[in-house]
Amino acid sequence: MINETIKKNGVTFGVITGIGSALITTLIYTIDLELFTSWWVGLLSMAFYLVIAIVLLSKTKKDLNGILTFKDAFTTYFISALIGILISLTFNIILFNFIDPSAKDAIKELTIKYMVKTMAKFNAPASTVNEAIKNLQENDQFSIMGLLKGSLTNIVFITIFGLIMAAFFKSKSTSQE
Repeated sequence: MINETIKKNGVTFGVITGIGSALITTLIYTIDLELFTSWWVGLLSMAFYLVIAIVLLSKTKKDLNGILTFKDAFTTYFISALIGILISLTFNIILFNFIDPSAKDAIKELTIKYMVKTMAKFNAPASTVNEAIKNLQENDQFSIMGLLKGSLTNIVFITIFGLIMAAFFKSKSTSQE
């Protein structure tokens, strides 16, 4: 049975993460689609998720009187991240497949241009550039299936990140498992 504090904090911060992610996507969408290809927007998004994780685990540890096992820290983070991904996934499916399907084509073209420019900077062979373009054109990362696949990749990433965060935030007692 999951501790109520762990469940409550995981769900609460998961909703915050999901809504925050939807707001970030909405801001990028409304300001300029080209921001979807911007490295600094990606870094700011990652910083947002890192801050949420730190606040979540700090609060949970405080709520549990400073005693947070590795398992409890990981479980709290995983619940939060999974809920955040589900909310973000749902929002993205609705936005890019029902509200404005043309946006995903525009983003794909911007991504191709950005990738070609970046690969040219690194003197990538033309065959490599052409193969990368072909792959991007054939795969619709904003289709429902593309978004689901991306979410599975995110789950793998958040699991690894969650293990690192849990190791960092677990109580330092030697009697822990």
